[in-house]
Amino acid sequence: MAKVSFHTLGCKLNFSESSTLARQFEEGGFSRCGRGEVPDICVVNTCSVTGQADKKCRNLIRRLTRQYPAAIIAVTGCYAQLKAEEIAAIEGVDIVVGNGGKGDLFARVSRLAAKKQDTQVHGCGAGEISGFFASFSTGDRTRAFLKVQDGCDYKCSYCAIPYARGASRNIPIAEIVKEAIAIASTGIREIVLTGINTGDFGKSTGENFADLLRALGKVEGIERYRISSIEPNLLTDEIIRFCAGHPKFMPHFHIPLQSGCDRILGLMRRRYRTALFAERVARVREAIPDAFIGIDIITAFPGESDGDFADTVGFLRSVGPAFLHVFPFSEREGTPAAAMPDKVPPEVKASRTAALTALSAEFHRRFITRHIGTTADVLFESDIRNGTISGFTPGYIKVRIPYDRTAVNTVRQVRLTGISEDGSEAMGEPVG
Repeated sequence: MAKVSFHTLGCKLNFSESSTLARQFEEGGFSRCGRGEVPDICVVNTCSVTGQADKKCRNLIRRLTRQYPAAIIAVTGCYAQLKAEEIAAIEGVDIVVGNGGKGDLFARVSRLAAKKQDTQVHGCGAGEISGFFASFSTGDRTRAFLKVQDGCDYKCSYCAIPYARGASRNIPIAEIVKEAIAIASTGIREIVLTGINTGDFGKSTGENFADLLRALGKVEGIERYRISSIEPNLLTDEIIRFCAGHPKFMPHFHIPLQSGCDRILGLMRRRYRTALFAERVARVREAIPDAFIGIDIITAFPGESDGDFADTVGFLRSVGPAFLHVFPFSEREGTPAAAMPDKVPPEVKASRTAALTALSAEFHRRFITRHIGTTADVLFESDIRNGTISGFTPGYIKVRIPYDRTAVNTVRQVRLTGISEDGSEAMGEPVG
């Protein structure tokens, strides 16, 4: 039986798609490659959100072609969509399938009986990204990523993803509910809703995100839902009220900001300004006082002055999130930002990135510390580290307790007793 290995880079959406591709191969008579086994086929699902992501993809592909010279190397994903010919030129790559043809990847790869001298390229044209590849992950016993939306119509000035993923689109709520029911049947307890612009759900079906949440809330067997990310202008009062009032939806919001300076937000072509962002966060806290709020932030955007950066830091301190995902600006070929003047010097970019990373650690430690001494329901995962097992509270605090095999994929009430030395986790003890 031919063996297939999967290698995924990038976002949760990619992981949900890779998991579905893996199930297609298994249902088609292939087997997943185990540790130490030599694959007959390597599938690489790539990311292209930054230049560094592109580099990681290239390095991984080259390593696989050297390590497994007899294996069929198949490359898909966003980097494949944007740079198909660049990937096809890498010696040893057999087939490149863009996001427009990802749903056909299994069929195309399974038809390759052996390595070919000429690399095949499919589904990489700009006009070929129109379908919806329904997918969800099942590799984790506790949590699944469920794809509910794909593509983006926003076209922020720095972002190449709309060109890699196409226009905003989705499948009907009824079909997504079927996917959630399938996930529940595996024993998974938590679903993370993923997409490129998740809150824009409904563009292609005339539905809306709030209706999707209501429908998913009725699925039996799923105890927890999290929204992976939602734009501030799409985080409506209706969505906030629903999440605040439904026990299955966790008090956890990830809201992209990108800059705390209105001038830079304008250059980025974002669809809001800091006043709206602050108002949305205030509204969340009014409805859910203890919500975990994570924020995406890009630093060193072209033209960002010391004063602009100071505005961003000041705004972040005023909002006081629980965590920051910090991204140094990465120039993406073909985007408006790539042609903008006044690029920030590398040493300044590195300094600002380090400052925001330190600020994130400060925010996160403060959020966890505030909960020390409280009790929370923790859904435990299967990892073991130094005799401990970990899981997450509804408010997305990672908690460790002494290892207990019976706790895996169960919800236990835990008292948070302390914080790790690096400030990233809480220590706890079971209650009762």
